[in-house]
Amino acid sequence: METKPSAPPNDQAQAPVRWLNRTVFGIGLASLFSDWSHETATTALPAFLASLGVAAAWLGLIEGVADGLSSFAKMASGYYTDRLRHRKPIAVTGYVVTALGTAAFGLATSAWHVLIARAMAWLGRGVRTPVRKALMAAAVDRATYGRAFGFERMMDTVGAIVGPASAYYLLHILHFRYSSLFACTLAPGLMAAAMIGFLVQERNRAQVPHLSLVASLRRLPSTFRKYLLAVGMFGLGDFSHTLLILLATQRLASSLGTARAASVAIGLYVIHNVLYASFSYIGGWLADRWDKRWLLAGGYFLAAIMALGIIVLPSAYWSLLIVFILGGIYVALEETLEDSLCAELAPSDQHGMAFGSLATVNGLGDFASSVVVGLLWTSIGARLAFAYSAVLFLLGGILVLRLQVSAAKP
Repeated sequence: METKPSAPPNDQAQAPVRWLNRTVFGIGLASLFSDWSHETATTALPAFLASLGVAAAWLGLIEGVADGLSSFAKMASGYYTDRLRHRKPIAVTGYVVTALGTAAFGLATSAWHVLIARAMAWLGRGVRTPVRKALMAAAVDRATYGRAFGFERMMDTVGAIVGPASAYYLLHILHFRYSSLFACTLAPGLMAAAMIGFLVQERNRAQVPHLSLVASLRRLPSTFRKYLLAVGMFGLGDFSHTLLILLATQRLASSLGTARAASVAIGLYVIHNVLYASFSYIGGWLADRWDKRWLLAGGYFLAAIMALGIIVLPSAYWSLLIVFILGGIYVALEETLEDSLCAELAPSDQHGMAFGSLATVNGLGDFASSVVVGLLWTSIGARLAFAYSAVLFLLGGILVLRLQVSAAKP
């Protein structure tokens, strides 16, 4: 008698799985609520620090320490959760810690209190990120990775749009009582944890052997390590898009005045985020039909075109609109395709380690790129700063195209 084939290690059924299932929907809602929470707080944070009489350098220190902790927490979390049968409790804990840390801003009476609270929040964020992505990859078939990750990115960006709008509204109705505003962020933050706890269905995982962190990294396929090199190269030029707001404000100030220019720049950033949300799902839909390498490289090349546009286009509203449109589209393609290609290149029993490594590389790249671009801009000029980014964007795209991609073994 012919025996039935054994189930793959992640126990996925052989029948096709609907990509928009309750797990994907729950993770998407969690991303929306969590981003809503911390973007509301982040929008108000600079003004809150100013009300405490804190210098601008403190904001940079707070964000730098928080991002650094988050990056290393992502690597540690990805490594650790690959050893566990159940990842969901770690994800729920991460969301709860982020919510509590963000709301704790309201208890601060000095800058170092904010530093501790932000570090706590971002530590929770770092712990949950690779776990959430591993849960997502396990919930869908390989053929629908793109749509699933694109949906999650879209929902996350909706939260990033609602958050600043909520901050603006709450500050006015609360008469700029920052402690009350930060307390309000607790509701969407805890809702995010509830979405993971009650909607996400985790599949049973086979026990995996214990390996050291270094051994786990070495066990990742060589193609995946080359992929991280390409992502890292791109990331060294991928500056924070708050610099685009500064660029627009400076270039429009002479014709509109500083206050009006700042308002227009914020409006352009809203357009940027709307396109980011829209193209996240579109990019994922395309990723399930076309070669992910070409789509990701296309996003990287689009970033290079944006950077070159900053250099060669005149300082006019229409040219800045083009820059912000390209910025929103390329970020959507970049983030969606990086996640879905990561899931495709790494074995399912190493998805935690793979997503943790990817998130760490991205986090370190984000920090380094913004610092370097900012220093070049200040010391030499904006054109050289964005030329630096354009070169790295092109190199990253070329390295992605050179990858020899084959499906990772489950």
